[in-house]
Amino acid sequence: MFGFYDYTVWLTYASLVSAVMGIGVSLHGIGHPYWGIFFLMISGLCDAFDGKVARTKKNRTEMEQKFGIQIDSLADLVAFGVLPICIGDALVGIGPDITGVCRIEIGNPVLRGLLMALGIIVLIYYVLMALIRLAYFNVCEEERQSVEGGCRKEYIGLPVTSAALIFPTIMLLQYVIPMDISLLYYLGLLITGTLFVSKIKVKKPGMKGILMMIGFGMVIGILLLVGMFAVHHIH
Repeated sequence: MFGFYDYTVWLTYASLVSAVMGIGVSLHGIGHPYWGIFFLMISGLCDAFDGKVARTKKNRTEMEQKFGIQIDSLADLVAFGVLPICIGDALVGIGPDITGVCRIEIGNPVLRGLLMALGIIVLIYYVLMALIRLAYFNVCEEERQSVEGGCRKEYIGLPVTSAALIFPTIMLLQYVIPMDISLLYYLGLLITGTLFVSKIKVKKPGMKGILMMIGFGMVIGILLLVGMFAVHHIH
């Protein structure tokens, strides 16, 4: 059996497992996008430390290092590329279902069909931009490693892992805004996908920055839980 299974890749595998579970609970059975969003945050938490854990093994072979880079990107595509669009699709299909929130209803069948088509285009665009970014990053990282070595100091474009904070924050707004946030979520997908392949420079966070983002994510997660149990959900 080929592949690597030691502790250096466990968090990456856990991120993928969390993402698949998030896709499942968002789209099937009694699933709901608000439950799916928690698995997105769990994937983000795993990704925050997988590289640091991998680098604790000093005797990693070149193949182990390249394998780690590849599976990290593959897992990221599922967790931060596919899962967010599944949550968005579930949000439109199930709706917020929160007392006091007015759901968007389109009576005109032509307009409704047009909006559905535009929604699908946005979903495809987002995951395609995530794919392009991850593939491009892999190529650039291999070249950079061969020349510079060590860890990079900044990113070009928004890292796909930022989805683990962006979309939970948008979902949290549903408990503040008395209107269906589906359009806002899809706008977030459109903007975030564009930023993935933009040329903006983003400083790579150190441990302090990572802990701050984890703290922010925990606050968002707690507020989402409070919102989910404090208001009435039909489903």
